[in-house]
Amino acid sequence: MPKTSMKDVFTDSKGRYYFEVSLGTDRVTGKRIRKKGRKTETGKVFETIKEAHAEAVRVKNDWLQKHGQGYSNYAITFEQFMNQVYVPHYRTEVTENTYESRQSILNTLTDRFGAKELRKLTVNDIQFFRIWLLDRKGANYAQSYAAMAFGTLKKILSFAVSLNYLDKNPANQVKGIPKGTTDVAYWTRSEFEQVISKIYLSDYYEHLCFVMLWVYYMTGIRVNEGTALFWNDVDFENKQLRVHHMLIVKSRNEYTRLNHTKTADGKRVIALDTDTLEILAAWKKRQAEHTKSDFIFSYDGKPMIKSTIGRIVARYAKAAGVTQIQTKGLRHSHVSFLINELNASVLVVSKRLGHSSPDITLKYYAHLWRGIDTEFADEMAGIIKINAATSKQFSFNGNQSVPPKVSPA
Repeated sequence: MPKTSMKDVFTDSKGRYYFEVSLGTDRVTGKRIRKKGRKTETGKVFETIKEAHAEAVRVKNDWLQKHGQGYSNYAITFEQFMNQVYVPHYRTEVTENTYESRQSILNTLTDRFGAKELRKLTVNDIQFFRIWLLDRKGANYAQSYAAMAFGTLKKILSFAVSLNYLDKNPANQVKGIPKGTTDVAYWTRSEFEQVISKIYLSDYYEHLCFVMLWVYYMTGIRVNEGTALFWNDVDFENKQLRVHHMLIVKSRNEYTRLNHTKTADGKRVIALDTDTLEILAAWKKRQAEHTKSDFIFSYDGKPMIKSTIGRIVARYAKAAGVTQIQTKGLRHSHVSFLINELNASVLVVSKRLGHSSPDITLKYYAHLWRGIDTEFADEMAGIIKINAATSKQFSFNGNQSVPPKVSPA
């Protein structure tokens, strides 16, 4: 049963969606309780992954209500609610990678409110938590992380309300924490040229470094999409790159290549330029002389990991004396290249990045279009001819006030 991007949702051999959820353990037999379905509560066959996922969540919620974990449990603590109810639910809502990345926040919330009875959480408790997140004498988190933590607490308590553990959400009465705006550093074309000028292509490993940086810069793929690329994802004849997978890596020996990307709309096919195709072809030939590998970004048959790529980016940025960027800055660099060098439209950028709509693209990259209308403003000058009238065309009556002429002294 092939997995999908949503936990508990699968596809059969014909590509049809179904869900299969675990509902705990039978106290009498000790066997796991599981439920499987292919239709919504109204009997409609699932047409989308979201319909199957929604039904899986509904089934789990109904089971929780029917087995004494609902409103009647007045004394349940925040920690018990997290461990017994919310976390099992949350894991069905997100990918395993997202869940693991959010665990630190979930642990922070449990440590903060764990022993307190859920129904005794007050507005003051939430307000003091908000202050603690940002205060230098408290957690002193960055605003973006504090916003995420506070938002997570608000969602948890809203979920508790939906299952009747709470009458209302006390976090709704506390001002949220704005995420703030963070511009991600990126390389301009000239900076990228300086970076690759520091790479010694005769060296096998540095050749790989060059290929990785080039492909990321010229395609805008996410880091874990790039590390998941197989050679059969490159269509040399039609000049295309298929981006249908992402790699979840714990170590170079422990990884999972998932059959989906970060978002449902992320699966895409990107057009490749001739330079990139030639670079890939040369690397494929050289890699084959050293190792047998399905992975494009590999020197020994094993995939590269994000932290290694990060060190490579930092090393060559320092050598070239250019802006230090994070690995995700390579994606921003591609967007800058498309906009500033090729005058690409938001539709083109959105398609290459795998966004569900241009609105998402503008949300994160609108600032890169700053000043793009300058050349148009220059071209506008002189196009419209100005031929003013040689005599008065109208007589105005009303409130028009014309300053009197001042007689010369």
